[in-house]
Amino acid sequence: MPEKPQEKGAFVTEKNKRIAPVVKWVGGKRQLLDQITALLPEEIPTYCEPFLGGGAVFFAIQPQKAILNDLNADLMTVYQVIRDDVEPLLQLLKGHQNTAEYFYTIRDMDRDKAAYEAMSPVEKASRLIYLNKTCFNGLFRVNSAGEFNSPFGHYKNPNIVNEPVLRAVSEYFQSGDIALYHEDFAQTLRRVEPGGFAYLDPPYDPVSDTASFTGYNKGGFGQDEQRRLKDCCDDLTRRGVQFMLSNSATDFIKNLYADYRITIVRAKRAINSDASKRGEIEEVLITNYGTE
Repeated sequence: MPEKPQEKGAFVTEKNKRIAPVVKWVGGKRQLLDQITALLPEEIPTYCEPFLGGGAVFFAIQPQKAILNDLNADLMTVYQVIRDDVEPLLQLLKGHQNTAEYFYTIRDMDRDKAAYEAMSPVEKASRLIYLNKTCFNGLFRVNSAGEFNSPFGHYKNPNIVNEPVLRAVSEYFQSGDIALYHEDFAQTLRRVEPGGFAYLDPPYDPVSDTASFTGYNKGGFGQDEQRRLKDCCDDLTRRGVQFMLSNSATDFIKNLYADYRITIVRAKRAINSDASKRGEIEEVLITNYGTE
């Protein structure tokens, strides 16, 4: 049964417990949902997320009207297929095998560019979900050529076919005013009208010279892109659009957004292949509005 609507105006529909992220994405926000939702504006007539990824925040608040985008075309294909063709998707997912030999056959399909482009959207979506559920640590990662390169995860019983969640998300996408895009983040943010709200979760500024959160999309996201995003935030503020931005708590980011409200939070990040180097790190939540 759906939960009762929560008090904040952002929760404008009855929440369906079955609606949840359908893929695990590096830098996902599930563990920070309490801190993030506590800082949400009282009212969110339109929700925008230009770096959607796994969409943990979006699926948690379930707004009626949303503008969603990600530069990863295959990821947005997954969401479009879930909305439009969930039953054929479920049938393809049921045919996958949890073996290393089969995994690498499916993983390497994008090495043949012509053959990969000839695949149907449903086939591409099935492939991404399967790889996401069976690869090591659920880490979607591509190389400089844009090819998926995470290894097999050797999980005993991965949940490749989550029918209740996929059907619930499909129904939600169809019943709400949910727009899906694959474009530059600046173009998506220009779509938000005054009074709207944008949650920004870009690839993080690296906390060290060797750390990077940009491996899930070809091309990376360097400091020039971080500055361009800051310019977009300034534009949102001028246009009367509220925003919240997540990033690592580096001096670069804190200085870049010094004119805005900065809240420090702590999160566990398990993206390092060396388990001894994983642990809590400081992150920031930056807003252009008060929370009193």
